[in-house]
Amino acid sequence: MRTDLDHLPPAKRRELELVVKLIFEEFGDAVALAQQPWKKQARILKIILFGSYARGGWVEEPHTAKGYRSDFDLLIIVNHEKLLDRGAYWSKVDERLIREVDVTGALRTPVNFIVHTLGEVNDALSQGRYFFTDIVREGIAIYQAGDEELAQPQSKSALEALSFAQEYARDWLGSAEEFLDNYRFNLAQGRTNNAAFQLHQAAERMYHGLLLTLTFYTPHTHRLSALRSMAEQADRRLVAVWPRETRSDRSRFEKLKDAYIKARYSKHYEIGADDLAWLGDRVEELANIVAVICRERISALEAATRT
Repeated sequence: MRTDLDHLPPAKRRELELVVKLIFEEFGDAVALAQQPWKKQARILKIILFGSYARGGWVEEPHTAKGYRSDFDLLIIVNHEKLLDRGAYWSKVDERLIREVDVTGALRTPVNFIVHTLGEVNDALSQGRYFFTDIVREGIAIYQAGDEELAQPQSKSALEALSFAQEYARDWLGSAEEFLDNYRFNLAQGRTNNAAFQLHQAAERMYHGLLLTLTFYTPHTHRLSALRSMAEQADRRLVAVWPRETRSDRSRFEKLKDAYIKARYSKHYEIGADDLAWLGDRVEELANIVAVICRERISALEAATRT
């Protein structure tokens, strides 16, 4: 795996150095008061940059009509399965990285990261999961603690790949359509908070289904912003779903993102009918584009089985 960042501008390299520093600071605080023997040995083994900044195809046009900016995508590999608990060990990392972009301005580039054990990554490589094989082929190790090796990537047969993709598209996109139906029903009944939650779930399932169909992997998260970023990296046609050029557009997406928790549990969560209808239109468009992308992927896999 590569370790050089020579293809990145100096400012981006400095940002990544700061990102690694912040990750270790917050992770260190999370395990500092460890009492359990395993926790005292808690370690980050590798941090791997993947996606557009690793490949060299990132986009940074925040002031254009599209208002799009690629994120840094990171795979963090840890040495114990208990370190996968997002709330216990990584929520402060999330908050810190967001704050350094949105509040202090120390970072210009948003950061999304996923966390897996070395065993999980190697199992995925041995199963031929495209997401991880692509990371090994294209990713850049920006931190390595030791000599732990990643497994040699294996390939799925064309028939296996087709079967998995068909199942993922059918199950996840079918589930998304059910939540869209629930959204429409609750919207008609004037239950705006419930409608917002149902809409969040529809969008989340679309992104999960798309990522699984294309890469055989999706992160274990309900964070719509992270799923959106990964999906847009996989197919740039999805960027057009969410306008970003105005603060109003961005705040509406934040309302949808917050709906997973706040629409159900916070008495302070409110969403207007106009905003909800706008979001509904956007998620309907998301459904259309995701369906096209998944059909294209399955058609390509079907063709591969005939060669």
